[in-house]
Amino acid sequence: MVTLAEYKGQKPAWCPGCGDFGILTAFKRAMFELGLEPWQITMVSGIGQASKLPHYTMGNTFNGLHGRTLPVATGIRLANHGMPVWAFAGDGDCYGEGGNHWLHAMRRNINVKLVVHDNQVYGLTKGQASPTSMLGMKTPTQPFGVLSDELNPVSVAVGFGCSLVARGFAADTDQLVELFKAVYEHKGFTLLDILQPCVSFNHLNTYDWYRERCYKLEDDYDPENFDRAYERASEFGDRIPTGVLYRKARQVYEDRVPVLAGQLPLVKRPQEPQALEQTAKEFY
Repeated sequence: MVTLAEYKGQKPAWCPGCGDFGILTAFKRAMFELGLEPWQITMVSGIGQASKLPHYTMGNTFNGLHGRTLPVATGIRLANHGMPVWAFAGDGDCYGEGGNHWLHAMRRNINVKLVVHDNQVYGLTKGQASPTSMLGMKTPTQPFGVLSDELNPVSVAVGFGCSLVARGFAADTDQLVELFKAVYEHKGFTLLDILQPCVSFNHLNTYDWYRERCYKLEDDYDPENFDRAYERASEFGDRIPTGVLYRKARQVYEDRVPVLAGQLPLVKRPQEPQALEQTAKEFY
């Protein structure tokens, strides 16, 4: 039987007070409470503070390029659609460099669990503005304030028909544990956007700033009501809703691929070198 101690990884090198600690704690608790052994999950990450999380816990890990988390996660999932695949990224990593991959992953609806540590700044490369940095926020490279409107990733995801869209707050680990579980148990591509204070470079969106604004969705809230979900997802300012914002049943990409649907994962099938040789001869 799995124990929480089995998920202990390397010593984190995050700044003291970083919101990533709450995300790490909640993720390990969720995996433990789901009864998953570390070898039963795969974690993919790119470059950034968020992408260090897989190294600070235990499980199968692939650390790739900046903004290229989802292509790798997609490839792993197609090679072994029996393995739960988690993708960890930051707001710059995913919504900036990787924005095109994010949109097409939602369109395909591959069964990958995307978790974005959204600190509204580039926390690894010394505080430049990210796509979610708020209008007017001053940074080392925007001394006169950010001039572009901020991206609201959850409203984009709802509008795009993402299979499950959720938002959490790094300081509310109890809610995060439940959100991680909901994401895991949902069949389809999921986005869990986590508001994650950066104590070193974002002095606007602090813990107190979020605590004054974040509220949990009501118990009778219906995440399958598209219009209501889009309305709530569009809230960001004086009030910020957290919880499962949107859920839509969609056929997953793996079930649309003829060689995968209803069959063993590719990695578990017997190797047939003669068949490969015959296929190769057809190209001679």
